[in-house]
Amino acid sequence: MATVFDVSPHELIGKLKDELKKIDGIKAPEWSKFTKTGSFKNKPPEQDDFWYIRAASILRQLYVQGRPLGVQRLRVKYGGKKKRKSKPKHFVRGGGKIIRNILQQLEASGLIKKVTVNNQKGRMITSKGKSMIDKLATQINKG
Repeated sequence: MATVFDVSPHELIGKLKDELKKIDGIKAPEWSKFTKTGSFKNKPPEQDDFWYIRAASILRQLYVQGRPLGVQRLRVKYGGKKKRKSKPKHFVRGGGKIIRNILQQLEASGLIKKVTVNNQKGRMITSKGKSMIDKLATQINKG
């Protein structure tokens, strides 16, 4: 049985995106078409299914990390360099609203849950979420 570590992240996120589209609780809000993903971006995402790609990426990150992750740590993960005209670039965290809403939707669908482990608060992937990702990884590994 293949796991998330045995397959390409790009292929896994592509397949996981298609599976997340089938779940009723995960839907992109109307405002997501017009919102940038961070202050360092110039334009909003151009992909039609950006919301599902980001949700799949967040779910994969929760699986890979294996520890509770909160919005702030994921903001760092999805951050980037902000251009400041003639001054040097600086790192800026990504926007939190998109990440927060995706985490809430994944939690409502039962793929992740809130936990506190060793004074670390955050969200971890559930067994339902792990089995979903493992099945997709096995399909990718076979085919």
